[in-house]
Amino acid sequence: SFQRMTVSRLKNASIIIQDLLKEYDIRLRPSFGSEPLLLDIEIRLASFDSISEVNMDYTITLYLNQYWRDDRLIFGNQSDEMILTGEIIDKFWLPDTFFPNDKSAYLHDVTEKNKMIRLYGNGEILYGMRFTSTLACMMDLRRYPLDRQNCTVEVESYGYTHADVIMRWKNGRASILDLDKVHFSQFTILDYDTISYGIYLATGVYQRLSLSFILQRNIGYFLFQTYLPSILIVMLSWVSFWINHEATSARVTLGITTVLTMTTISTGVRSSLPRISYVKAIDIYLVMCFVFVFAALLEYAAVNYLYWGKKAKRRKQKKQQEKSKRDTHNDYDLVDIDTDRASPIIGLCSNSSLNCRKLTITSCDENRQSNHVIDTQSPRIRPLVRGNPALYPSSYNRSPRPRRNRHFLNYLRTRTINLRRSIPHIQDVNDIDRWSRLCFPILFILFNALYWPYYIVRPQTFT
Repeated sequence: SFQRMTVSRLKNASIIIQDLLKEYDIRLRPSFGSEPLLLDIEIRLASFDSISEVNMDYTITLYLNQYWRDDRLIFGNQSDEMILTGEIIDKFWLPDTFFPNDKSAYLHDVTEKNKMIRLYGNGEILYGMRFTSTLACMMDLRRYPLDRQNCTVEVESYGYTHADVIMRWKNGRASILDLDKVHFSQFTILDYDTISYGIYLATGVYQRLSLSFILQRNIGYFLFQTYLPSILIVMLSWVSFWINHEATSARVTLGITTVLTMTTISTGVRSSLPRISYVKAIDIYLVMCFVFVFAALLEYAAVNYLYWGKKAKRRKQKKQQEKSKRDTHNDYDLVDIDTDRASPIIGLCSNSSLNCRKLTITSCDENRQSNHVIDTQSPRIRPLVRGNPALYPSSYNRSPRPRRNRHFLNYLRTRTINLRRSIPHIQDVNDIDRWSRLCFPILFILFNALYWPYYIVRPQTFT
């Protein structure tokens, strides 16, 4: 008897479908020529698959259920229903629903195409399908990776305007099902909202539904991948402050290694992000870490310059003092001349008056007055005066500089002297290392104390 009832029900179902489709025109929407069709939407989330900051999109798998009423398909009571799958679905009118922010999508077809129609006896229809879609999500990465993103799923009728089809959420926020069962590796879903609004296009006014997700990025991955290594690299650069300043190779190698490591970390972070013009939160942190590492390298350059510069300055001063002593003893050189020739100094002595024995000459040096006794009894005498340009005007004033250049040079000398006086005099280069051991950690801690509260505590707004 059960088998007979089953056969009878199948025959009745086949007859009902044939009767329903006998005068059914698939080209016309339900209630054509009268009031707009009410199309209810329900979404059941299956999974969040991935999200890409480079492409500004995310991939989601979901079940889309659409409800409407078609009086042409009434065949009994509401409790009566038929579930249809396969090719017969294409013989019924179906809404032209699409996703405006969809980039690519595909309908699952294992083992058959994942779509079905459920017909109720009172003419109500449920059309369900399962598919995966990659949707555009315009992200604001200014606070990346301490950011929140607002991504949407938008649903709209492609051809039917607001006058033909009115789309609406079936149960408001309750139209989104199984959201608590969805887990996202990179983000946490903080909240969601369902809205409905009209959109004005050149072809008419269309009803659009939007499901928006508030996604909070999980920071754990970036802490261990980027932030913690950067902090350790900065702290490693401070080790050079405890190395002897004469160990040039050790300190330079350490400084260059830390700089190159920070460059590698920054390059790896930028490769996973789009080429955007504004500055991101992680850019600020990496740049500041690079500044601290590079400053540690420059600190040693300053220490090395002052240390070896002082030594060179002392050697130069010592040489100048020795040269000054030699010049003091050699202000006048005695050069032999022929006794028959006249003395080069007028009034000193001549050929006819060789009776003079000694002459006293006063030095013309402006810085000192000294009397030199020259023995003229020697047959050859020639005093030469050094360091006095007044005695040789032709050799010192051949190309006089213009007055403008002299004023400019005097100004530069004055500014240079004032600048040197303003720089504090460092007695010991080790003082720089001692101050660096204190200042660098304090400044880095201060930077972190400002950075993290600003991006974590300060709320992010969405437009």
